[in-house]
Amino acid sequence: MPRSAKKLSRLHRVRTLQLDQVRAEEVRAHARVNQEAQLRERISTLADNIAPVKSCEAFASSMIAAAHYRDRLHQSAQAAARRVEVAEQGLEHARAATREARRDQNAIEKLMARERAEAALKFLRSLEELPPAGRNRHDPC
Repeated sequence: MPRSAKKLSRLHRVRTLQLDQVRAEEVRAHARVNQEAQLRERISTLADNIAPVKSCEAFASSMIAAAHYRDRLHQSAQAAARRVEVAEQGLEHARAATREARRDQNAIEKLMARERAEAALKFLRSLEELPPAGRNRHDPC
């Protein structure tokens, strides 16, 4: 195996490992976006479900407590929405890194294919330059 073929093979293994790592990071980023979106939905559902309990004695305190908890949940929902945005940005960065790693790996694969084609042409040319293999043999008639 020529030196450049070994080098290309090694580069291809490295690029493949890098691509796998970047794809795994993209999967983790996608999972994080889903997790943050689910958390945001749970918080908004909780905020919508808090309603004052109608009772004569504790109506005012119930209203104050519900308003307090609803306000806290809305703050949490806003924070969750920001986390979702950050997670989506991270996902976009991971997707861009995956595209770049795939592009690098494709470049190495093209170089390897070119190297193989050049080696095949070189082999064919060396076969053409060889002297004829043997003499024509004629059986006695």
